[in-house]
Amino acid sequence: MDLYTRRLLINRFNLVVSLFTMLFGLFWLGWILFTLFKAGLGGFSAKLFLEMTPPPGSDGGLLNAIMGSLSMGAAGTLLGTPVGIMAGIYLAEFGSRGWLAPVTRFISDILLSAPSIVVGLFIYEAYVVWVGHFSGWAGAFALALIVVPVVIRTTENMLRLVPDSLREAAAALGAPQWKVIVLVTVRAAKAGIITGILLAIARISGETAPLLFTALNNQFWTSNMNAPMANLPMVIFQFAMSPYEEWHKLAWAGALLITLSVLALNVFARVFFRNRTATY
Repeated sequence: MDLYTRRLLINRFNLVVSLFTMLFGLFWLGWILFTLFKAGLGGFSAKLFLEMTPPPGSDGGLLNAIMGSLSMGAAGTLLGTPVGIMAGIYLAEFGSRGWLAPVTRFISDILLSAPSIVVGLFIYEAYVVWVGHFSGWAGAFALALIVVPVVIRTTENMLRLVPDSLREAAAALGAPQWKVIVLVTVRAAKAGIITGILLAIARISGETAPLLFTALNNQFWTSNMNAPMANLPMVIFQFAMSPYEEWHKLAWAGALLITLSVLALNVFARVFFRNRTATY
């Protein structure tokens, strides 16, 4: 067997194995999605979005849990996004010198890979124990800590893709560095930064462990962020572990709702990023 034939056989073998592993993964993903849609679609109705979580053995909806998740998710995003963007700008524009940038990247990588339950325990010790009660703000702080490293990584990577010629051209026209960053580099990378924010929102949409130690749960409607607040992940966990068929149906419907929301965010982010990249 000559060298060309051996390489051809090895290449075909690796291609077949790669396709098999891809199909193997897609099979389980398809099975999970099929089961989720099959069990969750039955619970989709107007009641799901108009009624509160029911008592045991009764029918109802997930309105308070949906609004709680939206409130804490929005607060966490608003708290974590500015910190992530500013840190990403520093790492991309000033990170080539000094010791602070490598330390920041190291801490960001740790936060990015840390289990979310560790984040929840940290906020529990740092905030919940201090104020003496669970609250929506504690859940928002935990979600913000998850948002920050995702936005940092995306912002830094997108800013590094901006050609240095744009910076040099703006500096040659006499623009100060802060104007070059704000009006040139950040504007050029705006689509990628927004994509990172959307992906961070998708990341925190289904987090359960941080909210277990921070926001806990609430069976009733509340807009008070300083009190325990209902949220979809916790309600799904509680209802799925219960012996009541009505709660099981709501748990499947809530899981499908989160899945569809995350899927829509990911599709929107990728389509938006692709279209804006084509414009540039």
